[in-house]
Amino acid sequence: MSDVRTGPVTTKVPARLDRLPWSRWHWMVVIGLGTVWILDGLEVTIVGNLSAQLAKEGSGLAITQTQVAGTAAALYVAGACLGALFFGWLTDRFGRKKMFIITMVVYLVATAATAFSFSAWWFFLFRFLTGFGIGGEYAAINSAIDELIPSRHRGRIDIIINGSFWLGAAGGALLTVPLLNNLPLNIGWRVAFGMGVVLGLAILLVRRHVPESPRWLFIHGRDEEAEGLVDGVEKRIEREKGVKLDEPSRSMTIHQRKSIGFGKIAHTMVARYPKRTVLGLSLFIGQAFLYNAITFGYAQILSTFFGIKTETGYYFAVIAVGNFLGPLLLGRLFDTVGRIPMISGTYIGSGVLLLGTAWLFNQGVLTAVTLTACWCVVLFFASAGASSAYLTVSEIFPMETRAMAIAFFYAIGTFVGGVSGPLVFANLVESGRPGDTALAFCIGAALMIAAGVVELFLGVKAEGKGLEDIAEPLSTTPD
Repeated sequence: MSDVRTGPVTTKVPARLDRLPWSRWHWMVVIGLGTVWILDGLEVTIVGNLSAQLAKEGSGLAITQTQVAGTAAALYVAGACLGALFFGWLTDRFGRKKMFIITMVVYLVATAATAFSFSAWWFFLFRFLTGFGIGGEYAAINSAIDELIPSRHRGRIDIIINGSFWLGAAGGALLTVPLLNNLPLNIGWRVAFGMGVVLGLAILLVRRHVPESPRWLFIHGRDEEAEGLVDGVEKRIEREKGVKLDEPSRSMTIHQRKSIGFGKIAHTMVARYPKRTVLGLSLFIGQAFLYNAITFGYAQILSTFFGIKTETGYYFAVIAVGNFLGPLLLGRLFDTVGRIPMISGTYIGSGVLLLGTAWLFNQGVLTAVTLTACWCVVLFFASAGASSAYLTVSEIFPMETRAMAIAFFYAIGTFVGGVSGPLVFANLVESGRPGDTALAFCIGAALMIAAGVVELFLGVKAEGKGLEDIAEPLSTTPD
């Protein structure tokens, strides 16, 4: 590693990264970093679908279904919020790679400990710590992905990667069915958490080969290391493609610094980009309430209203497929049609469809199958919108504050929407009155529609633009 030094430096690193053709190297980045969302989906869905079984006598835990779907879910989300802030600050200060290795280790240890839970307090504690690791992943991973993926692909890749949460959700949902039906009551749920550890270890092995962000390196005084890293990637791609890459003409001059203080970060968000700050909070609060509520609470809805207890995984797997197909099929439109029409359209459209679902549910005309079909359609659009929230906050703020900005919006938005969502849903569903559950649906719909309207007025046209064009680095001029 080159010596760390600070001072003015001129670099073409951003332009060189943005002009790279798609290659096996980019796939390595996507697989090594993007697969964390599969883990998150697996974690959340396993808990939601195991809630009825964990509450049974003989499970090994003295816990109620409402505590699993409400209290434990809220603690997981609270841990994720705090983890995002803590590791987000460390990510901007010490680099992306160190943090996306450390946060994965935290996740692995906490998940393994959850599998050995012997009491409610132990289960709550390690659900919190599991969330702490996952929250740290969001900041480190989103910042690294956006800084390594070429600008013309950034929108669709980011949205599809965030949508891969639902591959884990589908896998987790299907996994719970045989574990609940074929293994002893006090063993099946432990094995389910153990599967998350196995997947996490596999991801950690791949992740070791993902490099540090060259953008982070040159801003933090390690420009020689950044240039060497990009040189190596270019040579690798030239051999793979059999072409000679043209040297970009565009360069930028920055004033290198070792770290950015909290004061500078806060000033950037509040004073320099106040409208973008309102936009980020709106998008995150809307999707966080809806998604944390339904992922943790859908099994409770099926159990309470339709008497389905051990096969909820089948229904949730259908919802998960719809959620993944949304980002997969709509993702490219965020780069072609544009950010503003697609983000506002997916948020408002999903909210309107959810209002319709609430009305039908309250009328008592839906079965478990038709309710699941309705949610599948709603979340087809909502999933693409929710993924775009992460894309938005990771590209509309300066490079030096990127990880902390992601952490801030994730933490605040998710704390407001993600902690309240499971608690509101769990308590309204617990009453057993369709009108209460329909009210919960309407609250989620209203928040999504409101966020879509904010996007219409405050959205940023970021499609096809380099990160430095969307938000000029703070280091382009010295303080």
